[in-house]
Amino acid sequence: MKSERFILLLGVCLSVCVSAWADDVRKPDLQIADNTFFDPTKKKEEAKYQFGVEYRLEAGYAQHEQRTRELSYPQLFLHGARIGATFTFVLPIHFSIQTGLLYTITCGHNEQHWRSLTTQTVQEELVKHKVLEHNLTIPLRMYYTIPLWKKLNLFFYTGPQLHVGLAETDYVECYLTEPAQAWLVQQGIPTETYDRMAADRARANIQWGLGGGLEWDCFRLQSGYDFGLNNLARPLDAHKRYMAEWGWFVSFSYRIPTSK
Repeated sequence: MKSERFILLLGVCLSVCVSAWADDVRKPDLQIADNTFFDPTKKKEEAKYQFGVEYRLEAGYAQHEQRTRELSYPQLFLHGARIGATFTFVLPIHFSIQTGLLYTITCGHNEQHWRSLTTQTVQEELVKHKVLEHNLTIPLRMYYTIPLWKKLNLFFYTGPQLHVGLAETDYVECYLTEPAQAWLVQQGIPTETYDRMAADRARANIQWGLGGGLEWDCFRLQSGYDFGLNNLARPLDAHKRYMAEWGWFVSFSYRIPTSK
């Protein structure tokens, strides 16, 4: 009888000890666990790319180079300014398409020297050209933007543009003897002020451009080079007249904020 009581008492003591030991074991805090962590239907957060339109005002410096093999067109560099507005259609994954309308005014000067027809000395006849050019530019560019840091972006672009000539006045000053001037007129080389666009130059200049720049928030600094693709000399004849106009620019633009 005493042995049975002893065994019963021993069992109760073991039960109390096991229960106390179990209470001392630390249990995981399931209340702070993210119950969506193992949710197979949860999708990772993706970058947000939205379609939209950006409006920019642009102004900067422009340089045009007239490359020619025609006597009446001396090799010429024109310097000036460009100003206008552009419209950028924002596409997903950092791409965008830009078009717009820009006005450019440039001027430059050059000289042509001709050996005298009346003397055997080194005397030369001189024709001075002072050119003032007005153009409208309609670009169609594909842009790619690379985010760098905060609101700082690096971008590149390429694409064609249509350069429409409005007027190009050549203010000619001649320092010629009469025989030399008569010979130049006979060759079809202008010796008086005239409008090249109305005389012997095409107005439509098709170019292909490459460039890039930096962007911070609403502000953008960019530069690019445009390659002339078509022959601007008119008329095209057996003398293989040739003229192309290439260009380089650097400009600053401001994006007009729009309400979302």
